Amino acid sequence: MKRSTQFLLVCVAISFWWLWPGGRQHTPPQPQPGQMLSNGGFRVAAYSIYPLQDFSIEARVLGREDYRLDRGSDLSPTDLALGWGPMADPQVLSSIRITQGNRWYYWRADSMPIPRREIETHSANMHMIPANDSVARTLAQVGKDDTIRLSGKLVRVEADDGWRWISSLSREDTGAGACELVWVESLERR
Repeated sequence: MKRSTQFLLVCVAISFWWLWPGGRQHTPPQPQPGQMLSNGGFRVAAYSIYPLQDFSIEARVLGREDYRLDRGSDLSPTDLALGWGPMADPQVLSSIRITQGNRWYYWRADSMPIPRREIETHSANMHMIPANDSVARTLAQVGKDDTIRLSGKLVRVEADDGWRWISSLSREDTGAGACELVWVESLERR
């Protein structure tokens, strides 16, 4: 067998291991005592995390997408598309198709079961940053149609190399930058 063929087979095997659920157990970096920053933030690995405001929600999980290879996956291995109010109603949701990908949440409806603006203001894609191992374990078990209650902080993240990720602070916005980046301190499946 040629060396190039052997190399290709090794690369394919590594890729399957990396991408296969359970192949690479992702444990987000955890804050260490004494890593508090003078301006209210704290350090997690090569990131500075700055709380912007307290956040809590009880919502229905409309979708879940896990990430392992993108820039944010070190901190946020999972996005949850969440719905509350009318967007938690199974009858409303039966008319809406929901998908996720590339850190975005998409919805489509052939006929609108509720006004468009209610869909936009009562659902969101949220990037979850587990604050501890207990939250990470619970997050790993959360699935579509679960009802969850979570609390924590909306945050801004700054990497040592200058990369930044900032949470939306409004439920009135849509499109790029409208997702919440959540430091999850507690998470319950209901």
